[in-house]
This record gives sequence, structure tokens and C-alpha cells, in this order.
Amino acid sequence: MALDRPLEVLTVCGVGMGSSLMLKMTAEEALRGLGVDATVECTDVSTARGRRPDVVIGQEMHTSELTDLAPVVVAVSDFLDSAALRTTLSAELAARGWLP
Repeated sequence: MALDRPLEVLTVCGVGMGSSLMLKMTAEEALRGLGVDATVECTDVSTARGRRPDVVIGQEMHTSELTDLAPVVVAVSDFLDSAALRTTLSAELAARGWLP
């Protein structure tokens, strides 16, 4: 089912500053490339646990702790590879009917 609002995305790292901010910019680029209207916020693991986003993106060491947080949880190894993230997100979002 298509969402009638912007997709809520969290990029997560241990402290919520450095790598999650880089990943936020990469996620925004990937989502733009898919034509997806989204709000992307960066945060730390502890703060993320109190949220209920649609998508969580982060390193596997963090996303493995957050698998029940969102319908889509994506682990990345390269924070700057927007093409790879776009490919992964495309499959995940299409499976849920969330692509425009």
C-alpha cells in the first residue's frame, strides 16, 4: 500500500553524529533518485529505539539491534555508496508498495 505521507527514515550510528550524518546525505540522494518523498533524520542507537520510523539504515553492528524497530531495516557497509543504497531501498520499498 502506498504511503500518503513522506517516508520516515532514520540513519543510525553509535553516537548519532559522524557516520549517521554522512549516511543521511547518502540516503537523501538515494531516495531522491527513486523519486521517494522522505524525511531523513540521523540519530544514535539509543534514541532510535524510542522511534517508530518506516526505514532504519545503518551499519550491521547497529541495525542488528534494531530489526523490530521498522518495517525496513537496511545494513550498509559503505556510507557514501548511494547507488548501492538506492538498489537495496528500491527492492525493499517496492516489496511494500512504497515506490511512487
